[in-house]
Amino acid sequence: MKYNYYDLIIVGTGFSSTFFLKKYLEKNKEVKRILVLERGQLFPHSERLKLKRGELADSPASGNSWEDQIMNKTPEKRWPFTTAFGGSSNCWWGCTPRFMPSDFKMKTLFGLENDWPVTYEELDPYYEEAEELMAISGPEGTPFPKKSKYPLPPHNFSPIDKILHQKYGNQYISQPTARASRGTKGRNQCMANSSCDVCPVDAKFTIENSGIDVYQNAQVELLYGAQVYRLETAGNVAKKVCYVKDGKDYEIAGEVIVLGANPMFNSNILLNSGDRNPLTGKGFGEQLGMQVLIYLDNLKNTGGSTWVNANGYMLYDGNHRKDYAACLIETNNAPYNIRLERGKWLNMTSFRMIFEDLPLVTNYITTTSDKLVPEINFKGGRSDYALKGMENMKKVLPGILSCLPVEKLKFLDPFPNEGHILGGTRMGKTPADSVVDKNMVHHQYRNVFVLGSGSFTTFSASNPTLTLSAMSLYSADHSF
Repeated sequence: MKYNYYDLIIVGTGFSSTFFLKKYLEKNKEVKRILVLERGQLFPHSERLKLKRGELADSPASGNSWEDQIMNKTPEKRWPFTTAFGGSSNCWWGCTPRFMPSDFKMKTLFGLENDWPVTYEELDPYYEEAEELMAISGPEGTPFPKKSKYPLPPHNFSPIDKILHQKYGNQYISQPTARASRGTKGRNQCMANSSCDVCPVDAKFTIENSGIDVYQNAQVELLYGAQVYRLETAGNVAKKVCYVKDGKDYEIAGEVIVLGANPMFNSNILLNSGDRNPLTGKGFGEQLGMQVLIYLDNLKNTGGSTWVNANGYMLYDGNHRKDYAACLIETNNAPYNIRLERGKWLNMTSFRMIFEDLPLVTNYITTTSDKLVPEINFKGGRSDYALKGMENMKKVLPGILSCLPVEKLKFLDPFPNEGHILGGTRMGKTPADSVVDKNMVHHQYRNVFVLGSGSFTTFSASNPTLTLSAMSLYSADHSF
């Protein structure tokens, strides 16, 4: 490394770290010493495509498996993630709806958990900025307040989408997505391959193809293969970052430290550092998701232009959330939805139903004898709140779909994961109800930021990536 002391040390290169660093560089015009520690390696899109096709990838990063990096005490519950430059941007599927305003006020509106310390209105300009940076495709009308147009036009509706949109208006919209509806900023137009984890045409936004060139900035030093496991603290200040590289232990001093790893590893770092907040690592989880197959009479599911073509909000907001969970509908436009009946191959569609859940303290992250490996416990499982939402959906969905020629519905078992790791370092107003404040600054260690979806106060039904990116912009803008 160039220096033995840095003005800013950032852990990770995913969404939260990258968006935070972009805003930090905009706010600080004087020269700074910035170090970024990335556990993984650069695993380029071209190499990921080789791996996806079953070819031998040249990059050593291809050997990383999430199962080997955690101790999962409930193996039936999966927690997939990617360890490489760009973090989860390499494996996400590009769904970017905003949260609803009510998602930030669960206590006030529904008497559940706590309100977020930041409001939708405060976050709105940062949502807009994140949407511009990701070149989001989306509709003009939305169920959430939005002052500006999306950078790219919406994806095309299928005939099924058109019928539902005609009936429900802005409660059923073309999904806001980082899968480009037309070529833009070095990305190609989405071809609806339904292989979005590694997009074959590079239409999906990633940190690698983003054009957000913060890691090329002369002030920024990027070190690969460095896994942070602890902060050395004195009093209420973090003094040094401790990490392992090539099997050896190192430490480096810094003035401001930003944890941008995923929630499991952010919690592990804090717990290894002596953080004794009883909520650190607690309330860990994600949404509950399940699939519904919809068999149609004389209506073909064709014509949509991306994998998830639309979002339905018909089961999302309302006073029912006092008793059971909101549900976000994702309309799948996947080629694997083929009906195995002569003459009816395309007379079928599939909805993914995503339910919000509550952060249960019985689901938690803790340390192990291996300082690099967190233990993940999901013993509490799903809340009754989420399960009641699922049961209600089964009762009312036939009526919601009455505008379609539905022959039958088939409800599949819940998915083992939604690919969204949430909680463990929740936001709030005081150390009594949270780990970090509204700027995602640690309540005790005031020079430490803890970014990402681990900071979410509650678990909205909406996909988290846009919100965690907007929160990173908000945090840096209000802190420097």
